[in-house]
Amino acid sequence: MADRLRLAVGFMGNGTALLLYATPVLTFTRVIRKGSTEEFSCVPYIVALLNCLLYTWYGLPIVSHRWENSPLITINGLGIILEFSFILIYFRFASTKGKIKVAVTATPVILVFCISAIISAFVLHDHPHRKVFVGSVGLVASVAMYAAPLVAVKQVILTKSVEFMPFHLSLFTFLASTLWLAYGLLSHDLFLASPNFIGCPLGILQLVLYCKYRKRGFMEERNKWDLEQNDQEQPKQVQLITNDNINSKSQNM
Repeated sequence: MADRLRLAVGFMGNGTALLLYATPVLTFTRVIRKGSTEEFSCVPYIVALLNCLLYTWYGLPIVSHRWENSPLITINGLGIILEFSFILIYFRFASTKGKIKVAVTATPVILVFCISAIISAFVLHDHPHRKVFVGSVGLVASVAMYAAPLVAVKQVILTKSVEFMPFHLSLFTFLASTLWLAYGLLSHDLFLASPNFIGCPLGILQLVLYCKYRKRGFMEERNKWDLEQNDQEQPKQVQLITNDNINSKSQNM
């Protein structure tokens, strides 16, 4: 019964994590449409790629006991594909400075994963030690992944705008963290549960900030729309005044 509940929570976590990983599709659709990365940062996607690589490796029978953590493999394997695609798109449309930043940030990430995989596969010879090693590295990567949105949180507080912190990303961060926290606790695996003790409060913080600054952003958009309407109506009014003047002169003549 306990195993069925654990697997059920794991697959629900897969569903919310899939939505979390797929949320940036909207962001990168905008990037492709505008041909610019604007103020978006690539760091969260690079850190998320490291997290997916490590936890896919953690779930494989090389590290875990048989297929006890199969839900980790399915969702993080898909996450690798999505995050790698986002990074490639970002690199394509980034400025020269942005491309250098991507390369400088991504290179250590790949090295960390390769070194972790080599040590766990060839240096450590039993599952418990491999889980402790890979889990510890994965724990750091997960904390970094959940901390990466703090860049967006800082920007929201400074600009008082939620433009660069989508609501769905904040919501799915909270839901995925909650479910994976439950999965880790049911599995008695602190390496799966611990990162989500940070992810849950961070998701709540993002949702609170979104609710606080959403109305302000809405009012700014409304004011902008009103100004645009006034700009469009002003030439019409000028034209009417001009026509009235012409008609008045015609009557006087």
